[in-house]
Amino acid sequence: MTTEAALWLHAEEALTIEELGEVSGLSAAQVRELVECGVLAPTDPGAERPSYSADRLLIARAALRLCRDFDLEPGGVTLVAALLERIGELEKEMRELRARFPGGPW
Repeated sequence: MTTEAALWLHAEEALTIEELGEVSGLSAAQVRELVECGVLAPTDPGAERPSYSADRLLIARAALRLCRDFDLEPGGVTLVAALLERIGELEKEMRELRARFPGGPW
């Protein structure tokens, strides 16, 4: 994969650690560090050659911005990434509730 071309990734597409680094802008070493901290988890942790779902790309890019913009250490990135992911889950849940109950109090 090259970063020069536009990429359309399906969320279930698998990326190697090198590909994830290439398309996110992180080095393979930075991706490994995020894996070790728990920010990025492989789809099958027990696999001989771990792969990562394409939806992890958003987290990897957010981690890159956090490291660059706020000079965060991996532990800080881990915490912020977990909080951002949880906020995303809660926002999705709110959208679903609003769709189910359009006349709700919100």
